[in-house]
Amino acid sequence: MSAAVAAKGRTMPTARALGSYRPFWAKRFGTAPFLPTSLAEMQQLGWDSCDVIIVTGDAYVDHPSFGMAVIGRVLEAQGFRVGIIAQPDWTSAEPFKALGKPNLFWGVTSGNMDSMINRYTADRKIRSDDAYTPGNVAGKRPDRAALVYSQRCREAYKDVPIVLGGIEASLRRIAHYDYWQDKVRRSMVVDSKCDLLLYGNAERAIVEIAHRLAAREPIERITDVRGTAFVRRTGDPSTTGWTQIDSTEVDTPGTVDALLSPYMDIADQARAQGQSCAKEDGTAPPAESAGVAPSGPQLAPGEQPITLIPRQRYTPPARERSVIRLPSYEQVKRDPVLYAHASRVLHLETNPGNARALVQAHGEGATARDVWINPPPIPLTMAEMDQVFDLPYARSPHPSYADDNGSHDGATKIPAWEMIRFSVNIMRGCFGGCTFCSITEHEGRIIQSRSEESIIREVEEIRDRVSGFTGVISDLGGPTANMYRIGCKSPEIEAACRKPSCVYPGICPNLRTDHGPLINIYRRARALRGIKKILIGSGLRYDLAVQSPEYVKELVQHHVGGYLKIAPEHTEGGPLSKMMKPGIGSYDRFRQMFEQYSAEAGKKQFLIPYFIAAHPGTSDEDMMNLAVWLKKNGFRADQVQTFYPSPMATATAMYHSGRNPLRKVTRRGRDADESVDIVRGEKRRRLHKAFLRYHDPNNWPLLREALKALGRADLIGNGKHHLIPSFQPSTDGSYQSARRKNSSAGLTPRGGTVSQAKPLGKTVRQGSLLTQHTGLPPRAGLAAKPMAAKPMAAKAPASRPQAVKATSMKPGSPVGKGKRRG
Repeated sequence: MSAAVAAKGRTMPTARALGSYRPFWAKRFGTAPFLPTSLAEMQQLGWDSCDVIIVTGDAYVDHPSFGMAVIGRVLEAQGFRVGIIAQPDWTSAEPFKALGKPNLFWGVTSGNMDSMINRYTADRKIRSDDAYTPGNVAGKRPDRAALVYSQRCREAYKDVPIVLGGIEASLRRIAHYDYWQDKVRRSMVVDSKCDLLLYGNAERAIVEIAHRLAAREPIERITDVRGTAFVRRTGDPSTTGWTQIDSTEVDTPGTVDALLSPYMDIADQARAQGQSCAKEDGTAPPAESAGVAPSGPQLAPGEQPITLIPRQRYTPPARERSVIRLPSYEQVKRDPVLYAHASRVLHLETNPGNARALVQAHGEGATARDVWINPPPIPLTMAEMDQVFDLPYARSPHPSYADDNGSHDGATKIPAWEMIRFSVNIMRGCFGGCTFCSITEHEGRIIQSRSEESIIREVEEIRDRVSGFTGVISDLGGPTANMYRIGCKSPEIEAACRKPSCVYPGICPNLRTDHGPLINIYRRARALRGIKKILIGSGLRYDLAVQSPEYVKELVQHHVGGYLKIAPEHTEGGPLSKMMKPGIGSYDRFRQMFEQYSAEAGKKQFLIPYFIAAHPGTSDEDMMNLAVWLKKNGFRADQVQTFYPSPMATATAMYHSGRNPLRKVTRRGRDADESVDIVRGEKRRRLHKAFLRYHDPNNWPLLREALKALGRADLIGNGKHHLIPSFQPSTDGSYQSARRKNSSAGLTPRGGTVSQAKPLGKTVRQGSLLTQHTGLPPRAGLAAKPMAAKPMAAKAPASRPQAVKATSMKPGSPVGKGKRRG
């Protein structure tokens, strides 16, 4: 960012504080132990109706990691009566009438995860489980749940406004590529027929909307709230005073005039352009017609004076009253280049400090209407973050989910709650900008952090109130583990910056990298009475961590539970440049520090890297080189991370269009950096996954064929320097869990597998091979334990889910935050 930009003095717009509103009259009812889910619970609270009813696709867990609980408690703190309808039967409108008619509006969300990602694997196979449902039971929410719930709410009470929110709506606020239908779908504002769509963290927007509706303001007039999208008819008078910037086409070069020789006179130059010289043909106008006064120097016949025109200083329109018109839905649907262009424009307008409104036309003729998207919401201050997280959450699933023993640990256990049961979310947002991730589009790249006191209070609350606590905090983190209180050195630069990442291609010199506040929290939390261990479960941004050796030492020596998962994603420059991830050298530097500090502490700990297969921009040779790196470093991947094109992600735009929207999109697409190699088709995606699981005999025939086609048959053989062996054991061609097969526990003392196949070129020493499932060597004695003979690979059920990149889930959600990021 240049000094000239900073000199403009732009600062982040201000916003009304969450605590500055006068509470609604229903504040007198006080705080509910749980937000009611039935009429009986409403009657116990003394309510005759709800002001707001939230419909969600998740089971109701009253915890700050669950979106419906956060929005419900925030509205309750403002004095509104909020009810919850969780995972209703969507086949009719009757279950949506369970709490009666809401006085103000419906709040609709599909849940913490996109409903399509929640139900389908990266190979479009149906999952057999749902972590957000009691008992991990699948099928409790429909496909595209936000659409279906909105339709049923409209059927139940058609005159009640519908406010749509959550990750599913947020990532579908404009026309978007839908991986499951392999086509571009309309904005969810149009398909759902909602009155308002809220994107991003919606506390600030939902509070303002609730108070304005309570003041009897019609919802169709609420068009000025940041972080909202809605439908406007063409020519709506409310657009008066806005300056529209047309960006419906990609920039194309105009006609370029040929360069003329400086040695040609005027007549020759005119003839070269197919014209004649006025001096030669005598058609030059008289001096009087050229505006020359009679007095003064007289011009010779055929001469013209030079007229000086004063330079007009261009004043651009105010950004807060400017709107960019994107290519219409019809345009991006039929033209992938325009889709990539629209994606680039949207991602350039994500900074709340300088983002402009966007508008996209849907429909033609009499059905034409515009989807208007206001700039992103202003990030919450630290005091407001504390206010949100200090609300009186029960920190437990609703009592209706309890088993026969009154517990939530049996058959009705909710896995997503179990994952975050003893964790603390300390921040929001991510400035990493990974193209396959949707955090920036949803939470933004400006970090919103809680205060140290608020975090410590929550740790103490878990210790004192949450049943089953054993003294171990499972995580102090968020979308990323180590971005707490890290941001730009200059507020002016931060408000004016349009970079998609603060750490790619290198760490921005304007970024503060001080991990001191995070180190203080770690040390203070682990010193609390009754706290035995503080683990870090969120993904680590290791290229940022190496800037603070003190942080790495603190993390490695006190907060690693035997192994640490990080995500270099790949080893080759081509795919890494499309991911906006650092080179493998950053991983090597972190690995050296990790091993050094582990040795100093006398601990045997392991670093487990994660990688993505089939990401846009990845060639077959790239995957081969990654497999060679894995073999050389002794890693055998368990869960295969396959690229999942989530809506609105930059990598998804690459996947659909074959263009790279990280740079200016043009029609030509001749530049190697502009066009992108897309991994399509089941066979090629399977090949890329096979390279990650090079050690699985089921993959060897496919890999042999590919290596020969790549001219690398030298990697086929029985030596330790070979990638795969030349022999082929009997297999059934399916997937077997690598948890047993990959570790030395699945090897005989002679080094042979249980099916008597030879090892990959050597006898595997116990504990020398690491898996991504545990990353730990097997327990002593297991290597020599005889096992019953069985086929090398057992047939896996068709619905077995592939592990997907955790950031395709809702950022900061229970499942999302517990997985890797980096």
